[in-house]
Amino acid sequence: MLRGFATISFWTADLEAAAAWYTEFLGIEPYYRKPGYIEFRVGDYQNEFGLIDSRYAPPGATNGPAGAIMYWHVDDLEATLEKLLRLGAKEYQPITHQGDGEGFITASVVDPFGNILGIMRNPHYLTVLGE
Repeated sequence: MLRGFATISFWTADLEAAAAWYTEFLGIEPYYRKPGYIEFRVGDYQNEFGLIDSRYAPPGATNGPAGAIMYWHVDDLEATLEKLLRLGAKEYQPITHQGDGEGFITASVVDPFGNILGIMRNPHYLTVLGE
């Protein structure tokens, strides 16, 4: 059974450039580095966000944006999206209100390294967190 999010990893052909870009976006330095892999701890639960040199990607994994979109809860969706676009990300999915007006709002971008990054205003996340 799924117990919770553990790690998400993005592929990149330029590991150091990706690490610098995400350091700027996240406002934190990576906590772990080894050849071919750099990792950040992000958010309330210190989720692992890894960057992997695309030389280690399975065949077809780096042929443009693809796959599932993992959404990160953010408190200010509009400001976060604006910052991502200012840093060079491209809009993938515009701000979209989901459901029946219950406050679930999503958007996603493609980072400068070809990965899809989802952001979301998620009331359920705040309930679980206890805020």
